[in-house]
Amino acid sequence: MKMASRRANSWASGSSSNQKNVGNSNVRCNCGKEALIRTVKNGPNLGMKFYGGPLWPDKHCEFFRWVNEHTDMEENQLKFLEKDTVMCELEVELKHRDEKIKKLQSKKAKLEEDLKHMKNELSEMRIEILK
Repeated sequence: MKMASRRANSWASGSSSNQKNVGNSNVRCNCGKEALIRTVKNGPNLGMKFYGGPLWPDKHCEFFRWVNEHTDMEENQLKFLEKDTVMCELEVELKHRDEKIKKLQSKKAKLEEDLKHMKNELSEMRIEILK
């Protein structure tokens, strides 16, 4: 429905288009032919690119899709890539946190060792004082 309303808007406004012989083999019109990339020449969508059937307007092919509009498969691929990217970023963040934790644990162990030595020194000093 969204595409139909956009198509109606661009064609109803008297928009015309030019075509490029550059097609996208993944985008085929309803006739099964490779769709052409066209550019809206006037109206509210001026300059926007869309896929249209190669036989339009001679054989009024109804196929229309904006170039930047994604199919469900493309949308799912984009969502997958976005989630994969987020997952990679989280893995990097986790690695950095693990490294930070190791450094802090090492520092804690050293401080505990220092504290143990200080307590021993303090005990020895008390014994010396009490003699």
